[in-house]
Amino acid sequence: MWSVTESETERTDWPASPAAPWPANVRATIWWHRARSSDFAPAGAKTLPITMCMVVDYTTSPVGPYREILASPALRRDVGRVPRMAVPFIAVDSATSVHGGRTNWHLPKVLADFEGDVLGEAGASGGEWSVRTTSRGVGPQFPMLGSIGFAQPVSGGSAVASSSLKGKARLARVEVDAKGPTLSRWMPSGTYFGLQIVSGSMRTGEARLVG
Repeated sequence: MWSVTESETERTDWPASPAAPWPANVRATIWWHRARSSDFAPAGAKTLPITMCMVVDYTTSPVGPYREILASPALRRDVGRVPRMAVPFIAVDSATSVHGGRTNWHLPKVLADFEGDVLGEAGASGGEWSVRTTSRGVGPQFPMLGSIGFAQPVSGGSAVASSSLKGKARLARVEVDAKGPTLSRWMPSGTYFGLQIVSGSMRTGEARLVG
């Protein structure tokens, strides 16, 4: 499974999870910046040099509440008309969610420890890596309707899926302190422009193989 060091695990036995689609209610902070390195994008993919990251609090989901951190070193522009994330780093605090991510969408989920509030000060850590975020909302809330797509490299092509999202959001400034074997190279510490999903509902559909 395509991943960086921070998303590698020797564990293979995970509690079973439901098949997609997955509906969920979420709170999240999302941030992005110009890509620092092309070394961690999928090999051979055409990309946009934008790194996208997020910390998410799933207040409801088919496997219960859980928290998540994920990042895409670059956005793919070679799968469909809309740029999509390619996610080699993703961690959660639910073993059942690990199964769901790996089985349904080829996402290299691993277990991690989480603390704090994704809309304030939050932290995630596992093994040799850690990420701390401080999210500060800017301005009024506004209604949001959109989607987030991703395309994971797999044998024979890419596993492509999308999450639809609607809710309330506001702009944010996000301070990030990231440490890890690869994270400091492509998801460096700093202060970035971002977005808070103050409250939202989302639905992540089934993945399809695109050659």
